[in-house]
Amino acid sequence: MSTELPRIAKTVNRLLVMIEQAVRGFGRHNKFMIGADLRRDAMKVYRCVDRAWHEPQRRVMRLRELSAAVDDLRLTLQAAKQIEAFRSFGQFEAIAREVTSLGRQCGGWLKQVQGRSQSGPAASAAGQRAQILSAHPAHEART
Repeated sequence: MSTELPRIAKTVNRLLVMIEQAVRGFGRHNKFMIGADLRRDAMKVYRCVDRAWHEPQRRVMRLRELSAAVDDLRLTLQAAKQIEAFRSFGQFEAIAREVTSLGRQCGGWLKQVQGRSQSGPAASAAGQRAQILSAHPAHEART
């Protein structure tokens, strides 16, 4: 296993900083309500990335958890936009781009891992269609 962190870890670190900076600029009520939710959801994504990276034997399950966490973060982000918690649309848009990038990277990683785990001999045998046995050959059944 490579010791270098995956690109998704760098993306989630950048996202954490962006969310923290944005929440600091929220109004008092939004900072402690939707801002706390954004921070919590971003930290959950961060933890999921770390677990997926450090638990290769459970990686598929961890990546599915990560995918769900990214979806939760996306919903919270949309809610913050709807209640106009961000200072500007540009601030929201930059964070939304990072969340979208994170979702794509997660999906790509999951595809890569699933493809690798399904390419073994057991998976290829299970993927083949079962042979249908009959008492009569197909050409005799038509006559």
